Amino acid sequence: MGLTSRTTVYAMVALAALCVALLVWIWPRLAQSGLWQVLGRLAAIGVTQVTIVAAFACAVNSSYQFFGSWNELFGNVDTAPVGVTQAAGGNGNGTVNGISTVHGGALVQPAGDEQLRRVSGLPNGPAAAVGRVESVKVIGRRTGVVDPAFVYLPPQYFQKAYHRMRFPVIVALSGYPGSIFNLAQHLRVSQTAGELQSKGRMQPTIMVMIRPTIAPPRDTECVDVPGGPQTETFLAKDLPDAIKSAYRAGHDASAWGVMGYSSGGSCALQLTMRNPGVYTTAAALSPDYRVKDDPTTGNLFGSGLGRQARVDGHDLMWRLKHLPVPQVSVLVANSKHGEKGYPETEAFIKAVRAPMKVVSILPENGSHNFPTWVREMPAALTWMNGQLTFPQDVVPRHLTKKKTPATGTPSPKPDKGSLRAEGTEPRPTATTRR
Repeated sequence: MGLTSRTTVYAMVALAALCVALLVWIWPRLAQSGLWQVLGRLAAIGVTQVTIVAAFACAVNSSYQFFGSWNELFGNVDTAPVGVTQAAGGNGNGTVNGISTVHGGALVQPAGDEQLRRVSGLPNGPAAAVGRVESVKVIGRRTGVVDPAFVYLPPQYFQKAYHRMRFPVIVALSGYPGSIFNLAQHLRVSQTAGELQSKGRMQPTIMVMIRPTIAPPRDTECVDVPGGPQTETFLAKDLPDAIKSAYRAGHDASAWGVMGYSSGGSCALQLTMRNPGVYTTAAALSPDYRVKDDPTTGNLFGSGLGRQARVDGHDLMWRLKHLPVPQVSVLVANSKHGEKGYPETEAFIKAVRAPMKVVSILPENGSHNFPTWVREMPAALTWMNGQLTFPQDVVPRHLTKKKTPATGTPSPKPDKGSLRAEGTEPRPTATTRR
């Protein structure tokens, strides 16, 4: 019996019920005084409670897929990397393998680093050699939302040769009710990006780790709730504006992507397909493809005549069938065995049509948990980063700091070919999506 199968759940519930019945039946015999009778009562109560808890745990795990197999439950996890597969009918088949001063106003402000100090594996050394992770808070100009974030800046961001470069950005979203700590510690976003970049498998990229739960404890599923939290506006308008105002981030949508796990992956797809002028690339690990109300969300779509239109607008399968397809690239990941969303992922892949592009990560086994997503991260980031342009554009000279002539030091020159003449459009690079 598989760990997540209904048979296992029913068997555990039956075992718990049997233990309760036996406890009631033998209790009169254990009611007598004496050491053995006392020990018997304790053992009977203990066994009954263990079976009830086990049955409840199996039922919850079957619904949420925290562990997909008995091997994973007992720590026998496959850590081999997985690859990206081109979708059938797409482009063929195959595998692709301390706070600084924040500039630009008050939309991004330094924040406390209590959570950041608990994260292991962060860059340790000169920023120009290893990069840096900053703890900040992002202020939404339109929504008034104040949301914590970690921002990873690659080593090149601090190097003189790149002092006029704007960098591509990948926004990483946590699931519900996840936090930015989960993104940094358990999903290891900045650590993975730094390792890939040091090996030349990923171009220098700013990574923004942020939670989409802007009105905790409510799960807003990245929806602009009528009369409620405006999560989509915050993530699609306020966040990009804030990051562009504070960092040398690319200004064109071709430099922006968004990724996430679980409901964060669902948000990544929603944001990209609904806002292709903001995000052109998405990677979704174990996502859902439609937003629906549940006890954690409350009423997301309001009432009245416009409700159904709002519901349909957040159903990605409906959008693919009834609306013009956006020119974006997306990656979806789901395990064939151990995750319940695989059939929906297959259906989504088949529904995508040009000019939209889709690739997938479809491991044989996995679960709705961090060990599975960590395995998928290197391939997802490598593919995703390849869709983004770099250098996206350059910072005008009058906005950069220059050394005074008294120093006798000329302005540093960037690598050959990395900059274009001012006032010209950026030339498409090898990674430019057309």
